[in-house]
Amino acid sequence: MRPLVLAPQMKNDPASSQKSRERRPTRNASIAAAKASHEAGLKVLMGAPNVVRGGSHSGNIAASELARQGYLDVLSSDYVPGALILAAFMLPEITGIVTLPAAIAMVSTTPARAAHLADRGEIAAGKRADLVRVRLHSGMPVVKGVWRQGRRVG
Repeated sequence: MRPLVLAPQMKNDPASSQKSRERRPTRNASIAAAKASHEAGLKVLMGAPNVVRGGSHSGNIAASELARQGYLDVLSSDYVPGALILAAFMLPEITGIVTLPAAIAMVSTTPARAAHLADRGEIAAGKRADLVRVRLHSGMPVVKGVWRQGRRVG
């Protein structure tokens, strides 16, 4: 599966000869597409396994490179949901630029806001209180507890 970059697609309007923007998903995973996405106010989403593997399995750009450039906004669970936490902890070390709080936001706050889910994505009064407690063990993040709507479920 190729990474998804939400980027504007340009087309010419023959009546006015001006370009107009359509906001729709594209699979053109490149720095140029990511930059155009940001300029259009869209979010760039890539799969967390891309970070964990050290790059795309299909030859596309590495998510860590987009993060270094400041264009990676959201890490998705893609086809390996467990990669979300691992990727968030790996990004600061891999990039040397992305902080741990910024990487955690890529798997929590930013995707919630991008999906217009105002009741989740952060620890704050009035939010759902969906939490995952993680501890590093020998340098690897290990889930130690899970809460859904404030109730422990794992």
